[in-house]
Amino acid sequence: MSSSLASEFPLFPLQLAVLPTEIVPLHIFEERYKTMIDDCLARDSEFGIVWLSDDGLRDIGCACRIDRILEKLEDGRINLLAHGTRPFRVVERQRHLAYPAGVIEFVTDALEESDSEQVEAARAAYSDLVRRATDRSPEVDELRAMDAYAMAATVDFGLDAKQGLLDLRSENARLRFVTRLFRAASKRLDFVDRAQARAKSNGKVRFS
Repeated sequence: MSSSLASEFPLFPLQLAVLPTEIVPLHIFEERYKTMIDDCLARDSEFGIVWLSDDGLRDIGCACRIDRILEKLEDGRINLLAHGTRPFRVVERQRHLAYPAGVIEFVTDALEESDSEQVEAARAAYSDLVRRATDRSPEVDELRAMDAYAMAATVDFGLDAKQGLLDLRSENARLRFVTRLFRAASKRLDFVDRAQARAKSNGKVRFS
């Protein structure tokens, strides 16, 4: 597994976990983070979002790049869109800048052969969930371009599940994980549909 280090990397601790490819809206209102965003814009550089959970700051976060400034308010607050790019590990916190920063290690996956059966299982589970939730079937080319991160980034999973994906250093492992998540979400949709059908029927089973 290869890695690379970066020092003075801007860190944004939030009650939020972000995945690579995920689009996130951010409202920047603290002075230190306004400065951080201004620096990132000036340098065209990334910053890192790290989940500040009830158990403390997580070790693995996701680097993000600013896509678009939506609004700059008169008091300096900023609304923007950013997207996740790549996972990293916080090696050391640094406190000498105007905003939180650290030495971070960009992490990559262990070398492994792609499990074609697992790829197909994940795509099938994802397609089924999308169909149930939106009545739209993903295009074949669309699916082929999506890895585990990209599929999961379009579904509103809990923070624990998203952090679990970030922590995994194997695409095959992530595919197995998201397959379970997609199937569980589909079952919940089935349960909701059945509950709503029962409510509408006043307890009677309708066959037409």
